[in-house]
Amino acid sequence: MFQEFDSLFSMIQVFSDEKKCVDHFRAVRWPNGVACPHCGSVSVYNLKDGTHKCGEKECAMKFSVRKGTIFDDSKVPLTKWFMAIYLATNHKKGISSCQLARDIKVTQKTAWFMLHRIREAITDSRDTQLSGVVEVDETYVGGKEKNKHANKRVKGAQGAGSAKSKTVVFGMVERGGDLRLNVIERASEPSIKPVIRSNISNTATVNTDEGRHFKWMHREYEHKQVKHALGQYVDGDAYTNTIEGAFGHFKRAIVGIYHHASDKHIGRYTEMFAWRWNRREMSEGERVNSLLKSTQGRKLTYKALINK
Repeated sequence: MFQEFDSLFSMIQVFSDEKKCVDHFRAVRWPNGVACPHCGSVSVYNLKDGTHKCGEKECAMKFSVRKGTIFDDSKVPLTKWFMAIYLATNHKKGISSCQLARDIKVTQKTAWFMLHRIREAITDSRDTQLSGVVEVDETYVGGKEKNKHANKRVKGAQGAGSAKSKTVVFGMVERGGDLRLNVIERASEPSIKPVIRSNISNTATVNTDEGRHFKWMHREYEHKQVKHALGQYVDGDAYTNTIEGAFGHFKRAIVGIYHHASDKHIGRYTEMFAWRWNRREMSEGERVNSLLKSTQGRKLTYKALINK
């Protein structure tokens, strides 16, 4: 049975036990009726214990609503998973694994794995290109060299060269529309050109700063620049304040909530941030259900998560 809720308090009331969570997730996952996750058949028997059995003789497999989702093989009850999804999708800057562990009474290791599975479930479609007025910029994520242990400092990465030791996050935002973030190797024309071409319509007006890696764009787009080095931040309709505001929000989340995000996992943090941004007009319950719809497919194992 599909349930409505608009706050963490009401969600806890609505999903007070495991059966209510199972019923809701079943309605979200299979709105047109239960289908076998093994063969796709809609000929399914409902068993007394709340699980199901495929009616096809060639399959005849038993399964639960968790099968083939991020909840598969997890011993954590759905009541706790639902709370974790609520906190991860509705806190504007996200939630750390340490805080989640305290909030839902699991170990920090379990909370960390749960959050990464939730992030891995993000499936923001990029089938449609950004259009209209699009702001483009890059930012650098990482700690200051002077705050690192001596053996972890990167030579020549102080002052103007600080970008050498940091992760480059490339951002594109359609005014009044979606935000897209990509982790790239460096802020250079070869790195950004394929990203821009695949994400931004050639009919769009693209606003950037005066970076050299953007010079090629006037040949393919209506390209407007603001010259930050000269103290110019707005020139009529040309500005990059929206994407810079998004970057500021994202970096405050990294510093204030997570404190650190490794190069290996930073892509999941950027995807989760953009996902929340793109659903900023949704209610709390709608965001939870949007995430639940994309949980199909157990994409991440703990072994893969910690593998170097």
